[in-house]
Amino acid sequence: MIKFYPALFTFFSLWASKSLFAQEASNNGDSSLFTMISQGGWAMIPLGICSMTLIYLIIHCFRETRAINFGTDQLANHITKLCSAGRIEDAMYHCKNDTTLLGRSLEFALVKDAKLVPNADRLESFNNAIAEKIEIEENNVSQWIHYINVVAGVAPMVGLLGTVSGMIGAFQTMSSGGMGRPELLAGDIGEALITTATGLCIGIPAMIAYSYFNNRLNNAIMENAQRAGMIADTLEDKTQANAR
Repeated sequence: MIKFYPALFTFFSLWASKSLFAQEASNNGDSSLFTMISQGGWAMIPLGICSMTLIYLIIHCFRETRAINFGTDQLANHITKLCSAGRIEDAMYHCKNDTTLLGRSLEFALVKDAKLVPNADRLESFNNAIAEKIEIEENNVSQWIHYINVVAGVAPMVGLLGTVSGMIGAFQTMSSGGMGRPELLAGDIGEALITTATGLCIGIPAMIAYSYFNNRLNNAIMENAQRAGMIADTLEDKTQANAR
């Protein structure tokens, strides 16, 4: 069911926007969605960009944070057996042909480990290399999740700016003699309401998506760090056995 979350976010955003636009349209006797978007004024352009950006980021982050991209128990168990048997070169070859974060991290650490003679600093060097590579891999994914947070903050602010613009237009209409003619204020007030609603309809799903993908990434990183720790313990035991 998790794989439907990106579509759910997109559906919620579009449904909420359509519902709000339709409600406003019914009050004005016009049910055209295009008319409502046009009435939103200039702010609808950056809001539209934010909406399309959010959809792209949700799809991209969903693909990048799949558990299969980070590592599997099968890979960890196989590398553990190879390291336990002292077949470090075979372990490096297997990791080199693996496309997961765990495989790339283990290859990076095992190459460094293979250059060291058995000593007390070997485990520390392996752990440092694993932590370094996992951090790099995590940053490569988390930067895209951070962009979702940017959209979550920017979209409501753009909507608020559109609201201010609409209210300024309303006051200008009033000052030019429209005080006794409320119909002249409808366009400016409609712009203010539509941009606010649109900004919130984009920002709320973006906040939910950011929290979801951030937690998903953290859980995947933690799980594979534990797998790497298991392999590090195996290497330590093997090193101690060879030293005896």
